[in-house]
Amino acid sequence: MCAHRSTFLVLALVLLLALLVLSGVRPYDRATWVMEVFPIFIAVPVLVSTYRRLPLTTLLYVCIFLHALVLMLGGAYTYARVPLGFQIADYLDLARNPYDKIGHFFQGFVPALVAREILVRGAYVLGRKMLAFNVICIVLAISACYEFLEWGAALLMGQGADEFLGTQGDPWDTQSDMFFALIGAVCALLLLSGEQDRQIRRLTSAALRKAAPDVSAGTGRRPRSAETVGKLASGEQRQRVETGNDP
Repeated sequence: MCAHRSTFLVLALVLLLALLVLSGVRPYDRATWVMEVFPIFIAVPVLVSTYRRLPLTTLLYVCIFLHALVLMLGGAYTYARVPLGFQIADYLDLARNPYDKIGHFFQGFVPALVAREILVRGAYVLGRKMLAFNVICIVLAISACYEFLEWGAALLMGQGADEFLGTQGDPWDTQSDMFFALIGAVCALLLLSGEQDRQIRRLTSAALRKAAPDVSAGTGRRPRSAETVGKLASGEQRQRVETGNDP
């Protein structure tokens, strides 16, 4: 299973990099492309360098991949000109291209899962309600910081930032952007929390099985079987901490 997962992730990384290059061949606006895909240039090295020390769940890697696709498409066309957005606008009879709202939905959806996984695995927050509250606060903070960046770009670049901002004349664009990020975060928590918890337990169990022989050798004790270690990894106390489920 681990070998299959590693192969899958490597193939996904190769595909991601190929699509990133393709999106940058002839973008509508080069500066906008750089600003839109810049998070990918940060995320990919971080994820690759931490894979052995702190691998994430497959669910989270897949969601990050999908978010990167949204960013690359928006960077290549600019958010106000993505063809998919025009098709959605025609279907829903909208006055503007809504693709930027898809981007902000993912800006809430994916960071919510990232924040949740970090908080759960580090046992930083106990209690499912407090966990959800902290995740939503983190997502809104990230969304607010992104709006600050857009504001800064507008001040520095003037009209040159119009393609990056993509407000399309909407005076409430900032507020609606953050609202869609909030919707994304809530959807992520409602739809994927259970599956994320299951994958976290499997990752933890696998890590403990791998570490069990080394720990036993250092203490001179008889090595525990993989079955025993797996039971310890999925025990009530560990599950309570990882899922933030207080008694």
